[in-house]
Amino acid sequence: MYKSGEIEMQDELVSIITPCYNVANTLIYYLQSILNQTYKNIEVIAVDDGSTDDTADILKEYVFIFAKYQMKLEYIYQKNAGLGAAINTGLKYVNGEYLCWADPDDFYMSDSIAKRLEILRNYPEYAVVSSDAYVFRADDLKNPIKREAERFTHRYEETQFEYLLTEQSHFCAGCHMIRMSAFDQVNPEREIYPARRGQNWQLLLPVYYKYKRFYLDEPLYGYIVYPKSMSSGDVTEEKELQRWKEHEEIINQTLRRIPLDDKNRERYVRLVNVRYAKKRLYTAIDYRDKELLKEQYLFLKQYNEDTDEIRILYLRNYYLLWKVFYKLKEIIAR
Repeated sequence: MYKSGEIEMQDELVSIITPCYNVANTLIYYLQSILNQTYKNIEVIAVDDGSTDDTADILKEYVFIFAKYQMKLEYIYQKNAGLGAAINTGLKYVNGEYLCWADPDDFYMSDSIAKRLEILRNYPEYAVVSSDAYVFRADDLKNPIKREAERFTHRYEETQFEYLLTEQSHFCAGCHMIRMSAFDQVNPEREIYPARRGQNWQLLLPVYYKYKRFYLDEPLYGYIVYPKSMSSGDVTEEKELQRWKEHEEIINQTLRRIPLDDKNRERYVRLVNVRYAKKRLYTAIDYRDKELLKEQYLFLKQYNEDTDEIRILYLRNYYLLWKVFYKLKEIIAR
């Protein structure tokens, strides 16, 4: 059983990549959470992805503040190119033995880095350590809503590749620390597919395919939910479908970078494609898009994935008579 202890030596450098885009309102709180770490040998690689607010000014000021704490903040500016490109830029500047990445609108608990580092020091057979996170509302950072990882039933298992592939493994950005020697083994170019989202899949999947993960059952990160992110008012069918398309492409691009044999590659690609066909089918139902509904159902049928549940959903939402039939069946069953 793991028990937290004091880390005496602080010679190993931990790198934290932080992509920043117009985060002036939240950035100071995030940076202060790193300055408050009990473990101090940290470099923050802050990639300003073409911000138009005061993000650059804050980061430049904190370069000197970090130096006073004997910590390092590396400020890098690039023209706006998206999250994946910002991660790629940051990876070029990583000097640490361990890698973290986080969103600048969240925060670290004060002993977050120390406790993760202790795990990877004491257990060399693990390449990744992942902690839980508290979820907070932006207007109340004292009382968490819930714990992020509790909904994932497989979180204690050491092999996480297939779970992450099918979104059954938590991948909140600031919850992970990777041993860089392992990362370089699976990604020697230190480069991911430059998408505007999905960096967690891309950083973790290749490592999970080859190495084991340690789950630290303690909330060491604060994930903040903002009012805009809680609202679904601006979600449209087009946006939702674009999101599924991007996610599917990101995962398939990542799979192409992993040295899989043909049999496993075919199996994993099928697993991903079927999963996103189901997502599009549910989107079609939500938006009453019969053409899309039929298209995705026929795709699933082609792969023998038209389960009873899927078939019933299709029939009752595509054909009026079937919809009436199932409605009457529900009424009779009451």
